[in-house]
Amino acid sequence: MADEHRRAETIAAANGIGTDTAFGAVTPPLYLSTTYTFAEFEKARAYDYARLGNPTRDQLADTLAKLEGGARAVVVASGMAALDLALSSLRPGDLLVAPHDCYGGTHRLLSMRAERGHYRVAFVDQTDETALRAALAEGPRIVLTETPSNPLMRIVDIRRTTALAKAAGALSVVDNTFLSPALQQPIALGADLVVHSTTKFLNGHSDVIGGAVVAAEATLGDELAAWANTIGVTGSPFDAYLTLRGVRTLFPRVERQQRNAGAVAAFLAAHPAVARVYYPGLPDHPGHAIAKAQQRGFGAMLSAEIAGGREAVRRLVGALRVFTLAESLGGIESLIAHPVTMTHAAMDPQARERAGLGDGLVRLSVGLEAEDDLLADLGRALDAVARG
Repeated sequence: MADEHRRAETIAAANGIGTDTAFGAVTPPLYLSTTYTFAEFEKARAYDYARLGNPTRDQLADTLAKLEGGARAVVVASGMAALDLALSSLRPGDLLVAPHDCYGGTHRLLSMRAERGHYRVAFVDQTDETALRAALAEGPRIVLTETPSNPLMRIVDIRRTTALAKAAGALSVVDNTFLSPALQQPIALGADLVVHSTTKFLNGHSDVIGGAVVAAEATLGDELAAWANTIGVTGSPFDAYLTLRGVRTLFPRVERQQRNAGAVAAFLAAHPAVARVYYPGLPDHPGHAIAKAQQRGFGAMLSAEIAGGREAVRRLVGALRVFTLAESLGGIESLIAHPVTMTHAAMDPQARERAGLGDGLVRLSVGLEAEDDLLADLGRALDAVARG
């Protein structure tokens, strides 16, 4: 069966399987060599130096490109390196339109680049079409979208936003880390580039830092690959090997995780110690209809406002036993984070206020544990919060 006719689940599980021509290995081998012999003087082989190209890294890149429906993927050392690479065409004076409620590391990178004069940034609520159109009227070079947003789970209509960006002459970049290609394919909705922190759901085991950029068109992908080699941000072969191993189980992991997340969201929404739940799978979420139209599921990420603010959060996390207080997300284990003091601590208070990040907000990455254990753990901890 030709690759283009294979379902995404098959690509994730089987791309590259049984293709080794040296020894017939079923699993694609790991190539750790930094350098490769030349066939003869002035005649390089397919690979010569690992920063430029590596068979293991290329196998992961090929798999990710196919999963996202893109022409080429570039695998780099971290999610932040992937985002920086995706924005590398920006020049001094160019305008970048970015989400006002993006991941804290993204906000830090863009703000620091802007402070150094590398480009200009307009942080915009992209769910507000009036505000978005006003920003697009300024002639941006790139529009960066993060949907669902981190951590408030706001949903941006990708098809609408990319169409508006294209009409304004801008490139569309979509961060797809929260959902992965298992649940959303932004290129099919008009995106030019898709960014991933492969550290998260793609790897899925909280043991590898990595990133990737997937280009809809080969020419743009080639340009990014050349620049990644020039500045030396390409990922290591061993990290690529482990990430590809994680991708093999992406679909069953995400299916189970989002089922657990739906149960957790419903449980939290009914608990008196919780003021509000942010999960697109809940029918009263403002972006529910858009999420249902452009996603294949609602994902395993959600956030909640705990009544009582920071001190209530302190009691909550102190009482939890199954959920672990830690940054990052997308692993097989369930994590809880406090954005104001953890993932978004680098944002200035005014920016956090504009984004809607309060002291009582917690972000949950729901894992593969038994649903009953997750709900019981949250129930005990929330009861402790209610008792004060």
